[in-house]
Amino acid sequence: MKFSKWNFLMTIFGIFTLVCDYGVDLWIAVKYFQQGLYIFSLLTILFIVISNAIVNVFSYAWIKDDCTEGNTRKLRWVWVIHVLMAGTFLRYWHAVKCGYRAAMSTHSEGDFTKTNKKAVDAMTDLSMLRCFKTFLESTPQLILQIYILMEHGQITLLQYATIIISVFSISWSTVDYHMSLRSSLENKKEISLGLPAVTYVLYKLLTLTSWILSLVFLLACNVYIFVALLGILWILGLCWAWKQNTKFCTNMRMEILYRIVVAVILVLTFFNVKGQRTRVPMSVYYIFRIVATIGILILCFLFKESLTRKLFFAVFSIALVLALGLGLMSLILYYCLFHPTLHSKDQNQDAADGCVDRSKSHYFLSQ
Repeated sequence: MKFSKWNFLMTIFGIFTLVCDYGVDLWIAVKYFQQGLYIFSLLTILFIVISNAIVNVFSYAWIKDDCTEGNTRKLRWVWVIHVLMAGTFLRYWHAVKCGYRAAMSTHSEGDFTKTNKKAVDAMTDLSMLRCFKTFLESTPQLILQIYILMEHGQITLLQYATIIISVFSISWSTVDYHMSLRSSLENKKEISLGLPAVTYVLYKLLTLTSWILSLVFLLACNVYIFVALLGILWILGLCWAWKQNTKFCTNMRMEILYRIVVAVILVLTFFNVKGQRTRVPMSVYYIFRIVATIGILILCFLFKESLTRKLFFAVFSIALVLALGLGLMSLILYYCLFHPTLHSKDQNQDAADGCVDRSKSHYFLSQ
């Protein structure tokens, strides 16, 4: 993949969206507090702190892996920045610097290849960290916001807008990481822009929207069943990640943390942990998703009759069923017509969503 000027501009835009994201999150937490929703305000802040702590742990661990003995002094400053929860901003600064050199400067062929690889690697790392943040912070917050809308009705027009933007942002974050990953792997063909990319975005957008609405209904129906279901799904996801014997990190402690995060992602969307054919696991995953969605709707009618009488329940129910159906149709269409392996010799494996070459390149601290 060639790191283009468009990639550079999108990296700049990413900094802007990151700042806005933090600002909106804090504003929502304050708004909940002012409305007397103290638990929701605390939960919002908790999601922010936990997700950023995990993201910064991964970011620092990757930089440390790339560090040589001569860069220990720089590493101390990097450690301080990550302790202050500003590691993502450091990552963006590095990505902008590498991206500018790759996209704007002129190089000889050998230098260009090296510079371009640094920019692509920096972009891929950022995409992975954004993916973690999306499912550890943005998605739980979105579920919380929709639940408050349904149960309390205390929500402003701006909060409506943030809900809609969050749905698209979560979906795009997942797609962006998948596309960045395929671009960074030399043996994997990139997802073509146009209809293939649109189809993949629709698949993620619609299936995620459907499942988020289903979880909100379950939360409104019975909080204990909601917690139990998430717990069971997380344990199943963790067991599957463990069974796959992932090798994402260079030490076991970070690998365990990675598998824990992957299990969280698997609760919400399918995540190809290892570079293997995904037809059977994905089929099982979405068959369960269909059964769970139907079960949640039945539970609402049986145990939360007051909820089912409201107009928004009918609207959201129809929306989630349509979203799930159209999302699965988009998934089938993508894998039958547009998947990159259909037009390449390597049709035995898909790109693993968590498979990044973390070999020591020393590209971060050497700049």
